[in-house]
Amino acid sequence: MRLSSLFTFVAGLAVAGGSAYMAREFLESKYAHAAPSQEEVLVDVIVAGRDIALGQTIESHLLTTVAWPVKAAPSGSVTDFNELIPQAGQPPRRARRAISQGEPILISKISDFGEKVTIVQSLSHNHRAMAIKVNAVTAVGGFVTPGDHVDVLLTQGRDESLRTVTILQNTRVIGVDQDADENSDAPEVARTVTVEVLPEDGQKLALAQKAGTLSLALRTVDASNDEPLEAVKLSDVMRELSPVPDQAPSTTIKVRRGVEVTFTEIN
Repeated sequence: MRLSSLFTFVAGLAVAGGSAYMAREFLESKYAHAAPSQEEVLVDVIVAGRDIALGQTIESHLLTTVAWPVKAAPSGSVTDFNELIPQAGQPPRRARRAISQGEPILISKISDFGEKVTIVQSLSHNHRAMAIKVNAVTAVGGFVTPGDHVDVLLTQGRDESLRTVTILQNTRVIGVDQDADENSDAPEVARTVTVEVLPEDGQKLALAQKAGTLSLALRTVDASNDEPLEAVKLSDVMRELSPVPDQAPSTTIKVRRGVEVTFTEIN
């Protein structure tokens, strides 16, 4: 009887030990698979703590950090403040473009230490900056601001030869008078509007300003397909059309008098 009890006890220990071993193997395997992957590893990316204007000095109080997955971090982002803040006696870096609050600081959007920053840094590749003389009427009442897109219309001629033609479409505004801040949204009656154009379009603008009056048409923010537009002449606007179409439909009235029915047509 004692031998049987001892055997049962030993068998129980063996089963318990095996169960514990299997449980440990299961948990180790589970946690090994649950270990954070490369995509879940975070890095502190430096972002703008507030809006930074074009040409503004990059200073520490304008910056903060946001934890970002390593694999999802924007290309060219900065993680070391020493890459942005100058050492003692070193000239600062400046914003080449307006940077919004919360936007990652990218190397492509800031100058080198001591580099001069002007509106040139905001131009797209192989584009030029060209100024257009405007007033409250030709500049959409002052509602054109940097960053907007406009069409440029030329009106020229006199009397019966007066006509208007669209010479440029979907042109980006990069400056209004001396303001190049794309975060600016206050209406302003300007004297000049600077637009971004290709070299050949700059030639068109220079010639058009001598030929007549340029007006801006403010576009919507959504993209659209542009098509060539024909010039509109004064005669196209001043057409005298009859208020009644030539083939106006007639109205017929049916009148019944006893057994007699008559029809009367009214034009």
